[in-house]
Amino acid sequence: MKLRLAVTALALTAFGFSAFANETSEMREKLMKQAGGAMGTIGAMAKGEKPFDQDAVKTALEAIAETGHKFPDYFGEGTENLGDEASPAIWENMDDFKARSAKLAADAEAQLAQLPADAAGLGAVMGAIGPNCSGCHEKYRLKKQ
Repeated sequence: MKLRLAVTALALTAFGFSAFANETSEMREKLMKQAGGAMGTIGAMAKGEKPFDQDAVKTALEAIAETGHKFPDYFGEGTENLGDEASPAIWENMDDFKARSAKLAADAEAQLAQLPADAAGLGAVMGAIGPNCSGCHEKYRLKKQ
């Protein structure tokens, strides 16, 4: 009887961790897609592929700032090997990873505070935010196989 109880408890614990791991990995992906989509929106307007829409720029910058604030929350202990694109370097350099994420949020918020009035101002937005994305990806994102 005790063995059955122990096996049941172990199975429930494993199931709980599996659900936690899936949710964590899904949130990482969701936040990255949110930020990537937001950058894509701004980039398309900057290139003239889409008409300038200040409300869409504002929404995109808010999404990027939100990602910067929330993203590190999904990289706690025990989430190192979820099979996603997160590099082990994140956990080796957690302070830098968090600082980069905070800088992304701060830079997006700074651009929100001086929201461009036209497409000509989007180059500055891309210049302020783009290096955050690419720098973090270079250091902390595994290349897809």
